[in-house]
Amino acid sequence: MFSGFAHVWTPVALARALRPGRPLPVEVGGERLVLFRDASGAPAALVDRCPHRGVALSLGTVEDGCITCPFHGWQLDAGGQVRHVPWNPDAKSATLRATSVPVREAGQLLWIYTAPVEAAPSEPVVADAFARPDMHVSGFAVEWRTHWTRAMENMLDWPHLPFVHRRTIGRGMLTRGDARMDVHWEERPWGAHSTITIDGKPQPGALELRWPNMMNLYAPIGKRTLVLQVACLPLDGARTRMLVSGARDFLRGRLFDPLFDWMNRRIVVEDQAIVESSQPPEVPPAGAERSVRTDALPLHFRKRYFAELRASSVETAPTISLRTRANGSAETCQSPANVSSRSAIR
Repeated sequence: MFSGFAHVWTPVALARALRPGRPLPVEVGGERLVLFRDASGAPAALVDRCPHRGVALSLGTVEDGCITCPFHGWQLDAGGQVRHVPWNPDAKSATLRATSVPVREAGQLLWIYTAPVEAAPSEPVVADAFARPDMHVSGFAVEWRTHWTRAMENMLDWPHLPFVHRRTIGRGMLTRGDARMDVHWEERPWGAHSTITIDGKPQPGALELRWPNMMNLYAPIGKRTLVLQVACLPLDGARTRMLVSGARDFLRGRLFDPLFDWMNRRIVVEDQAIVESSQPPEVPPAGAERSVRTDALPLHFRKRYFAELRASSVETAPTISLRTRANGSAETCQSPANVSSRSAIR
């Protein structure tokens, strides 16, 4: 499971996309997942495959915190435990379960941990701008035909701005041919923070790598805060879902969301055709392509990807039954306190 993208936190959707009573299918690292809200409103995430006959649970319905398989009506709770098997009152439902993964709602995004573990060893690290209560977040998603590492390196690349984005965020950066750009970056616990100078003069704005697959671009607008955040979500070896979100502390009404989403979409579309033309689709080792001084941040990402993530994967979790009550009856979906959506295996 999650080959090449295991044991990391990644956002998969805007939190408001997960509506009560409706399943939300997502895809990450070659795995199909289904998200839904339990009886308390907390998010749950299961592998989108019924343990009975492998049907997509996302085609089913959600009621009272359970998701119901569309094939035979099996009901599963937020932890993947089967709670009801129609026509089989004698079924040992405590031994029947689907595979779940840890899920969190943070920074107005939904995050999943790419391993079917009982408890994730860490928590998602949310950028300060997205954790502030005075910030409004909107966004959208588009699909690129390339490996996620190519998309991610593009997000970390300062020198392409005046060429690819000369009509948007790179406007005004074109200078004389002998101008010198210097990329200044430093590692942080969550990734890396970078700024640039041109001919020794500091330039406004900042760019961050939020390991493993997120970029935050801070746009200078006086005392206001505007942040473009992009998560490069791997679907498979040749497709990437670009989850684009923006946070702002001005014009916070949802009426303005289409305007800001349109601006961010322009930026992403400018990149798309260029990045999709890269060969091979996945980034090769650092020495396989010619690089220069201003490639420092993408090369840092590339080396870390090969060292920590490319060979990663997890085995499917074994089936472990939940405890039943003292009288032998199964806990119900209407009791969310007994079934944590943050646990994968009990």
